Amino acid sequence: MSADDDTRTYAVVVNDEEQFSIWWDDRELPAGWRREGTTGTRGECLARIDEVWTDMRPLSLRRWMDEHAATG
Repeated sequence: MSADDDTRTYAVVVNDEEQFSIWWDDRELPAGWRREGTTGTRGECLARIDEVWTDMRPLSLRRWMDEHAATG
């Protein structure tokens, strides 16, 4: 199946490290992931991720770097 033929509905999901992905909307989420609130086509969901996930570093790394920048 090509991306153009994909008629499934997807959901944008996020984990505790604020990393984003897409998941089939009609499937149970894997442990550690929650819905972000956006559903749609694969392309729509990926576009949403492009909008909101502007810093690819995991949350724990961002916090560590912020703490060490403030004290260093």
